[in-house]
Amino acid sequence: MAVRLDVLLARNAGWSRTAARAVIAEGRVQIAGAVVEDPRREIAADALPLAVVVDDEELPLHDRVTLALNKPLGCVTALRDPRHPTAYELLREAPLFGELRPVGRLDLDTSGLLIWSTDGTEIQRLTHPKRAVPRTYQAALAGPFAPLPAKLVLDDGHEPKISALEVLPRDAVHPSLDLPGETGALATITIVGGAYHEVRRIFAALGSHVLGLCRVSFGEVALPRDLAPGEYRLVSGGAQVP
Repeated sequence: MAVRLDVLLARNAGWSRTAARAVIAEGRVQIAGAVVEDPRREIAADALPLAVVVDDEELPLHDRVTLALNKPLGCVTALRDPRHPTAYELLREAPLFGELRPVGRLDLDTSGLLIWSTDGTEIQRLTHPKRAVPRTYQAALAGPFAPLPAKLVLDDGHEPKISALEVLPRDAVHPSLDLPGETGALATITIVGGAYHEVRRIFAALGSHVLGLCRVSFGEVALPRDLAPGEYRLVSGGAQVP
């Protein structure tokens, strides 16, 4: 499978197709040091990402991108919001910014791993309930939590699918987990699904209260310990998250 150069340039530079064709035809684009003047030149998918030079500035060309953002507290998972800062704004310099969409959500008071992708198939794979993709969180709690019963039912009748729930050792706490001074216990929990405030409601049902919450993994993607809040790293379409 191949993609036309003018299409790739328009998508990655944020230009119209007409503008991209003009830039190429004017000889302002180089690939591997050679000027390219054919807008219809095809780039093999397995050659991407490909670094081209436009007006002496390097521009990596991507066809699909999935990235991991360390969402800070105080911003919402949205493309736009009239009241709060958005996680989307933190990605403005990311490849294919205009096409990125969130994979699931994190609320205003939850930090950690928020995956974004331009690949609709990948978003569907990660979020469809039938795929049962696990998500792991670390929680700072007001106090100890009760043992998990054989069947846990929340106050609205929802039965969360919990695959792991353990006390979290202090030395395993992710740097992005907020630890308020009144923290009385730490926990790690892995769930399948993502109902509204599900983790917070689970701990409430177990007799505790969440003070700080951070998602540290989603499926096979883990939140790097050295990825600062507000920063992102490519998962596919470029360098891999370690």
